[in-house]
Amino acid sequence: MTRHLLFLTGTRADFGKLEPLAAAARDAGHRVTFFVTGMHMMDRYGLTKLEVQRMPGVRVHEFLNQRPGDGQDIVLAKTVVGFSDYITEHAPDLIVIHGDRIEALAGALVAATNYIPSAHIEGGEVSGTIDEVFRHCNTKLATHHFVSSDAAARRVMTLGEPPETIHVIGSPELDFHAGPSGVSLDEVRARYDIPFADYGIAVFHPVTSEQATMGTQAEAVFGALERSGRNFVVIAPNNDPGSEAIFAVLDGLPKDRFRLIPSMRFAHFSELMKHAACMVGNSSAGVREAPFLGLPSLDIGTRQTNRAMAASVAFAAAGDGAAVAQFLTDCWGNRHAPDTGFGVGHAAERFVQTLASPEFWTQGLQKAFRDQPGG
Repeated sequence: MTRHLLFLTGTRADFGKLEPLAAAARDAGHRVTFFVTGMHMMDRYGLTKLEVQRMPGVRVHEFLNQRPGDGQDIVLAKTVVGFSDYITEHAPDLIVIHGDRIEALAGALVAATNYIPSAHIEGGEVSGTIDEVFRHCNTKLATHHFVSSDAAARRVMTLGEPPETIHVIGSPELDFHAGPSGVSLDEVRARYDIPFADYGIAVFHPVTSEQATMGTQAEAVFGALERSGRNFVVIAPNNDPGSEAIFAVLDGLPKDRFRLIPSMRFAHFSELMKHAACMVGNSSAGVREAPFLGLPSLDIGTRQTNRAMAASVAFAAAGDGAAVAQFLTDCWGNRHAPDTGFGVGHAAERFVQTLASPEFWTQGLQKAFRDQPGG
């Protein structure tokens, strides 16, 4: 039976995780729509709504949910209103949200208060910032849970969710990385004007609870990268509070050794990672995708605290430029065996198999806390 699946995406990162699932659902015969908002709509971050528009066979609705300087509470309120208006008119059968962003929280709230089934992707994970609070809120609001690991499944059950609503599928973005990207490194370098073949990747996002120190943290990180004499492709930070201080540091880096890119197509980013010497920063890509590809990575600060413990991941406190320098000396170009702690690249297949079950669509929407044995 054909269903209408509405995917909510607010960033380039969550679209990279939702796209494989949406494509598989589309190919299985479901009607797929993307509600596009957040960073996707902003020029400074690469106007990545264009990437969603390029996806064939899906509908796209765009909604501007913020102006520069809006606080997260204001963004939440605007997104709730816009998303609620949309679902009232279009009545989806399932709302699909990802992770821990403020847009996902808005989608989960709208789904729950309108008694529409919702699927939360990659719940049950820990990260040590307010993102974790949002993520666990989404778990309690959602009716279905598609998680990346057995550990995440156990945490979702600890939050009182019934085991029959929890499905371990792995991390969807690994579906991309598991196969050929479809582009060559030369094509990636030409498209994004990357002048060097030996490079590391740096992605450093603001931590909302530490926004007052983000400039100091960024100075320590990128100062160490600059002093190393190495070349880096730098992906711009997201638009959370504190990003302006990071941009101020990035703007002062030497252009001949640091190529700053607002955003990249996912296939191109995958190919870039497959040939990089290392990854530095606090993006989830450094603790999930990099280990899957065997790429050595340095996770800095609290943004991904306890998210992953793969052998290829090193850790440094925020502001510890000496640790950054040591990592570059010890780990540059030293590949590791692939880590499969977050799956093996079959998430989309498992997602549509679950949707094909009649029991998935007959589950009741009235939630009740399911105590754990012995609890």
